[in-house]
Amino acid sequence: MTEEKNNNQEEGQVIKFKVRFDYKGKSKPPKLFFGGKNSENSAEDLRDQQMAMWRNIPIQGVRVENIDLGEIYTVYDEEVEDEVAYAPMELLVSADNIEDLVRFIVREEFRRIEFLEPESIELNKQLMEKLFFRMNEEMKTQIYIRTKKYKE
Repeated sequence: MTEEKNNNQEEGQVIKFKVRFDYKGKSKPPKLFFGGKNSENSAEDLRDQQMAMWRNIPIQGVRVENIDLGEIYTVYDEEVEDEVAYAPMELLVSADNIEDLVRFIVREEFRRIEFLEPESIELNKQLMEKLFFRMNEEMKTQIYIRTKKYKE
């Protein structure tokens, strides 16, 4: 078998996977008399915004086939010494190549990924290099977004 035949990605095989995100809600005190939100409402609002983004913004080579919303749950966060709510969302996604998965797994909300198809993926040296380069680029982007968010 040649290297090209060993490489699932060069054969044009689609990768199908489920990815789960848990969006963290932070309670917001009211401004004057109106506008306060508890952590459950905040988590649900954030999840709704992200769901709209995944549904409406096309990404080349990526198709979001289904979105499942889980039940909102709360846990005690020792860091903030308060209850924090999480709103889970699971996406069923088809991607043209393994590099497209990176944008899903480098997000702060990422919790788990489950590969559905194909059963196995083999990568050659060139594709591994492209994958690691893409991971580095996405991590830089996420760091930039977080630092910009905290400066505001």
